Amino acid sequence: MRRIKISLRAQDIRNIKVGTPLAMDVLQTAFPPSNGTFRSDISTSVMVPLLNFLNSTKSFFFIDAYPYFPWSTNPINISLNFALFQSNIKYTDPGTGLVYTNLLDQMLDSLVFAMTKLGYPDVRLSIAETGWPNAGDIDEAGANIKNAATYNRNLVRKMTASNPTGTPARPGALIPTFIFALYDENRKTGPGTERHWGLLHPNGTSIYQIDLTGKRASSDYETLPPAQNNVPYKGKLWCIAAPEVNLTELESALTFACNQGNGTCDSLTPGKECYEPLSVTWHASYAFSSYWAKFRSQGANCYFNGLAQQTTSNPSELHDFK
Repeated sequence: MRRIKISLRAQDIRNIKVGTPLAMDVLQTAFPPSNGTFRSDISTSVMVPLLNFLNSTKSFFFIDAYPYFPWSTNPINISLNFALFQSNIKYTDPGTGLVYTNLLDQMLDSLVFAMTKLGYPDVRLSIAETGWPNAGDIDEAGANIKNAATYNRNLVRKMTASNPTGTPARPGALIPTFIFALYDENRKTGPGTERHWGLLHPNGTSIYQIDLTGKRASSDYETLPPAQNNVPYKGKLWCIAAPEVNLTELESALTFACNQGNGTCDSLTPGKECYEPLSVTWHASYAFSSYWAKFRSQGANCYFNGLAQQTTSNPSELHDFK
């Protein structure tokens, strides 16, 4: 970052700020906001010189802030409406007495307090990424069009208000904000939500209407499909081969799943109970579910490069694998 700044100055370019986006995991503690503290392993070695650079160049602390993630990991104790900017709930920070009406402000102020503890209370914040997933896997609560539209519309209204509200720790502050993302990304790996943060489909059509100026009423708001998954899914799930996929690629994915050990595919060997029907699709579905069950707690997902999908139906009871 210093070298980039030096290069810009050498070309007499002085109106471009240099920064770098960081995620909320730079914090060791974030709640209540006044307890905001950077991780001990990076506080001195990374954050202090970074904040010194940002402060001396009057640049921004760029943060990727997604209220969806803390809400989705703790939906019992965090109100969904609080995360979507539409709650009457007010939370008072016991350390400061500051009152919060939404989750994003809490997240941003935890950074403000963390920076202040290192001696940099005035570095400005900019949200490099924020948004809400418009879809996801069955077990990813709250990922739907209704919530995505609600979050982004309320975000735009907050950030484009003629009188910026800032945050409780920085009232009236202007916070430059970027919505993630313009398009859904169907080739992204990981959980289903990873592929569904867009405002637009890949063909350019709108997933839902949003006015980025914050000045127009959204006429289609009430016509959006109702949210169906705002509570965690508690039923059983299996991971099976997606329909109409390339069988050669499916065979490779089957081989990968079976080679991970832990008896993932023992029941698929000749003579065992799940060997028949003898089809790549059935064997892959069994292997995917077995792999997912064994390694899900370690971060494995039901994706396999787009070859798999979640289902609420036990694959051993289905009969379309032949």
